[in-house]
Amino acid sequence: MRVKLWGVRGSIPVPGEAAAGYGGNTSCVGITAADDCEVILDAGSGIRELGGAIQGRCKRIHVLLTHLHLDHIHGLMFFAPIFDPTVELTVWGPPAVGKGLRERLARFLSNPICPVEIRDLPARVRFETVPSGPWEVGGVEVQAALVAHRGVTLGYRVAVDGASVAYLPDHEPGLGEDLATVDAEWISGHELAAGTSLLIHDGQYADSEYPHHRGFGHSSLTDALAFANRTGAAHTLLFHHDPGHDDAALDALAEEAAGRWRGDGTLELAREGHVVELAA
Repeated sequence: MRVKLWGVRGSIPVPGEAAAGYGGNTSCVGITAADDCEVILDAGSGIRELGGAIQGRCKRIHVLLTHLHLDHIHGLMFFAPIFDPTVELTVWGPPAVGKGLRERLARFLSNPICPVEIRDLPARVRFETVPSGPWEVGGVEVQAALVAHRGVTLGYRVAVDGASVAYLPDHEPGLGEDLATVDAEWISGHELAAGTSLLIHDGQYADSEYPHHRGFGHSSLTDALAFANRTGAAHTLLFHHDPGHDDAALDALAEEAAGRWRGDGTLELAREGHVVELAA
């Protein structure tokens, strides 16, 4: 299983040299387990370049949306395969009362916000609510669960041949809890992430910033480290970098994280373009 980070930023894309080291595109991760199929986690602005890379090669594509905040969906209309009539594209997303996923996305993929209507997309597109139990897409097993973030938000666990990835890009598991001591069953997202080969997890705020953003749905460094340690993941990538953090700020955060990390696995900050090869 090949995992590539196409967008690691949170909230809004950040252009310019000051963010070039870690990347400025918003959340998007590509998982390749079969030659003709791609599984994509979120559709932030990073999905634009991903689409160019797989256009013409992948005819079966699954996009797994954690939630419908703008920074996780605003790349969809710039995803080249969505305009290819030979492509079968399935967009999976969280449940909601009253309206289906297609209707909710259509509020963005329509005038006056978007020049192309969702009904006019050339690809063979289906919109599906994630099932309550594990299911299979593109040769990989997927499991989803609700996690602590504003609005209905999912985390995902993707596994194939014994290798696994947990993806929780927008997550505030420490809200009101001491993650170092609370029972694991009470920690949001723990079951999804426990024992994974790779954990991609929210690490948006420095500890000094977190008190001003408590309840926004994102993790402090302390909580991100504690969550990763409790899950026992073999490798952790801190993700969803704050748009106000330039490369220098993220370098400082990475140095602090490395100095404080006490887990058995490895931990680093996510960088756009980073590729992880996972073997069984």
